[in-house]
Amino acid sequence: MTTRRNFIKKTATGSVALSFSGLILPSMANANILGANDHINCAIIGVRSRAKAHVMAIHEQKNAKIIYSCDVDEIILEEHNLWCQENIGYIPKNEKDFRKVLEDKDVDAVFIATPEHWHAPMAIMALQAGKHVYVEKPCSHNPYENDLLVAAHKKYGKKVQMGNQQRSAKTSIMGVQDIRDGVIGEVYKGEAYYSNNRGSIGKGNEIAAPDTLDWDMWQGPAPRENYRDNIHPYNWHWFKTWGTGEVHNNGTHEIDLCRWALGVDLPESVTSFGGKYTFDDDWQFVDNQQVTYKYQDDKFITWTGHSRGKIIPNQPGRGATIYGSKGIIQLDRNFYKLYDLDGNLLKEEKEGAESATTNTMGQGQLDVNHVGNFFEAIRTDKSLHSDIQDASISTMLCHLGNIAQDAGETIKIDQTTGKILNNEKAMASWKREYAQGWEPKL
Repeated sequence: MTTRRNFIKKTATGSVALSFSGLILPSMANANILGANDHINCAIIGVRSRAKAHVMAIHEQKNAKIIYSCDVDEIILEEHNLWCQENIGYIPKNEKDFRKVLEDKDVDAVFIATPEHWHAPMAIMALQAGKHVYVEKPCSHNPYENDLLVAAHKKYGKKVQMGNQQRSAKTSIMGVQDIRDGVIGEVYKGEAYYSNNRGSIGKGNEIAAPDTLDWDMWQGPAPRENYRDNIHPYNWHWFKTWGTGEVHNNGTHEIDLCRWALGVDLPESVTSFGGKYTFDDDWQFVDNQQVTYKYQDDKFITWTGHSRGKIIPNQPGRGATIYGSKGIIQLDRNFYKLYDLDGNLLKEEKEGAESATTNTMGQGQLDVNHVGNFFEAIRTDKSLHSDIQDASISTMLCHLGNIAQDAGETIKIDQTTGKILNNEKAMASWKREYAQGWEPKL
């Protein structure tokens, strides 16, 4: 199998003439200039569930088309083809090997909706191939990749938007502006929460991978493991080799909103409490977690993740609440509410169309807005709502939450680099092991 290293060698000498030493060869220079009508050709990599939201959002845009659907699972590709025919009226070209997609000079933008261990390595390779990138959250599997993706964005100069689509919600934009204008006074606390009732994933049995699945390519940069019957297509989220747990899977959204509203970046310290309380199964992360991020001026953010077990009495599935000296603002994917200190509702604004909140697709108007912002940035150099330089900070907070949980103690943070101070045990989680030839590099 051709590895990442061989791919770079091929693209440097073959039909896609790239140079990864920083020089741009003539055939590369003209490869991704948009046509006179600003048409954007897109490829979607990983097409099971979240990709459906990408498809519909792209389909809503003018002068944009999906020319590739890419997945390592033939059954998922076939199902997606039928879905595309029914929902957008055409079937994009199918490809199982994403490297062939990156070699196609007609592709302007790549949408990455793969398992999380692929996000940063694939995004970096797409940038090296001259593509703009829309990468689902979290943008990285570990802090090392987080920093590397930011460096790749700076080096290769293409647009990179992370899929924390609530940054494009008109009500959230309005709420944050009201906070900036002092409507709730001095803000001091952001409360992020997510609740679900996920079931047991059982204990997997080692079996042969299905003939329809390229298990080796599915693993990609991750160290090799035998196939088990409780990993693919969704439960990889709860295995540390490929996933990053609920704090990344969903917490990225609400933690990002709190950070945005409070106007903060990396914290001074991080503390995490939690555990796996429900089922005796292969789930490797905590399934209930409380993380606290402490900042200067006594500001702090909390993340409450409740993955398994019904919450009684019922609480909202997800959201963010911002506390200030004069009032409170609640931000949801579908509304913004302003309260006074006594809890009286003073103002409520709703999104023009609703977005799903707790299913695996998460489809809605916010995707249309976020993809529209991405395309506008490609065409006109308008600012991205979730540029990777900023989005990576929210991803780093989630990494630090997991690291603090594993360390079993409060960790102190270098607020310039995000690295953990005076704690070798915690810093051991900064980077992962990679399959030979697949480690992402600039």
